[in-house]
Amino acid sequence: MSGYLLSRIDLDELMKKDEPPLTFPKTLEEFEYAFNEQGQLRHTTTGEAFVFNAREDLHRWNQKRYEALGEIITQYVYELLEKKCNMTKVILPVDVTEEEPRSFIYLSADAMSNPAKLLVLIQGDGVVRAGQWARRLIINQDLDSGTQIPFITRAKEEGYGVMVLNPNENHLEVERPAKPTPLPSPEVSDEPAEKRERKDERESKKKRDFYEKYRNPQKEGETEQIPIRENSSPEEHLLYVWDHFVSNAAARNVFIVAHSYGGLSLVELMSQREAQVKNRVCAVAMTDSVHNIWHQDASKSIQEWLQQHCRNWVSSPEPLDTPVEPMLPDCPRLSAGTERHELTSWRSFNSIFQFFSKALHTGDEYEEESSNTVTTRSSHRTKHDHNHDD
Repeated sequence: MSGYLLSRIDLDELMKKDEPPLTFPKTLEEFEYAFNEQGQLRHTTTGEAFVFNAREDLHRWNQKRYEALGEIITQYVYELLEKKCNMTKVILPVDVTEEEPRSFIYLSADAMSNPAKLLVLIQGDGVVRAGQWARRLIINQDLDSGTQIPFITRAKEEGYGVMVLNPNENHLEVERPAKPTPLPSPEVSDEPAEKRERKDERESKKKRDFYEKYRNPQKEGETEQIPIRENSSPEEHLLYVWDHFVSNAAARNVFIVAHSYGGLSLVELMSQREAQVKNRVCAVAMTDSVHNIWHQDASKSIQEWLQQHCRNWVSSPEPLDTPVEPMLPDCPRLSAGTERHELTSWRSFNSIFQFFSKALHTGDEYEEESSNTVTTRSSHRTKHDHNHDD
């Protein structure tokens, strides 16, 4: 229901309206959905795709049903990461206690030991968790376009170790204890005007809260969020994973795919670990990144490095890999061959791996040319970056 309509009907009557209970199945089987051989979500009886508006005129109920399915999808993707991709879940923080909330990432068996190449995958913000690019694509299109599994599979085939980050698992949400409801005051004819006004305000607030629940279905009860130590935001999470995992990995060359907000987090990481990133990262592929080097106060040296080592495949009507006019003086922009933001990672899949292979080949050639002077690409970077350390 729209706010426009609600402002013209009797909310008291609407509040009395019956609504189906907000309880939903806990598994795909109970939802009567399953993924077919093409990785498409289909109804097990009718074979039809998922329908959002299962109940007409009950947007809130439909939204809650969609969210419940989304939570099941999240667990399903975790299962695929572990069973299909043979990834291992690693709990964060690494020294977490039994009492505090926790997050996790996924590592391939050789993520820390692979001496050659490491691929780090960073999704955007929102409800997506480890292994996902876009929940909407998983539900409405297929697993290949909406998950990171094709990236993981190809990376392992090409000899990369793999780290799958989880930048949106930032807090534990718990229900806030309900405040006791005060007993109603007895009605008296000589009730002070000020008291009547307060009562009217409470009634008005009750109606506003009810309206807000329909306008914003995700706002349900009173909750509080307990932050996960050193992982309470996407930026904190990336910094933590860099310090505790990426920087300790054996790989000479680190490659990063960063979608949407993941690109912003990466630029923040560079602002705090510029020398380390330059020394370890061979190439970065962003997909419709929302970073802004001016708003994020990225130094000139960071901008120059991004121009050389980064590409951003952006949503555009132009054919795949067509150069797109740069908005800011940082990494070159290329068309992802789609105007849909959430599809940019999948559509640029092949181009990203070609970009990584070329960057690695160029880096290897540089090391060979520099070997006569005993200066490798990494040592060259380190010497140069010391000038930019804080």
